[in-house]
Amino acid sequence: MDTVFEALASTARRKILAYLSEGELSAGEIAERFDFSKPALSGHLRILEQAGLVEREKRGQFVYFRLVRDRLANTVFAWVAELCPVAGPIKRERRAQVRKRSERKS
Repeated sequence: MDTVFEALASTARRKILAYLSEGELSAGEIAERFDFSKPALSGHLRILEQAGLVEREKRGQFVYFRLVRDRLANTVFAWVAELCPVAGPIKRERRAQVRKRSERKS
């Protein structure tokens, strides 16, 4: 979860995710939208990819990036669930159930 929030800490990376939310783009198409160097763009894309928020696909000489929607949604949900006063007791109850079930199987 930390890697996702570290990736989201950058305004540039949040903008890249916003562009990708409307569909995949090539690295060149992403670069057209920003005023920073190609190495800087590569660094931002690498961080997003390592966090599991985007994935790449090489087609011919072009590299395309797309948003991994489930990863972002699940991470945000898990974070919100930690803050939610209702979710904490439910999660503790569920963990206890899982522990009991695994102890019975042992």
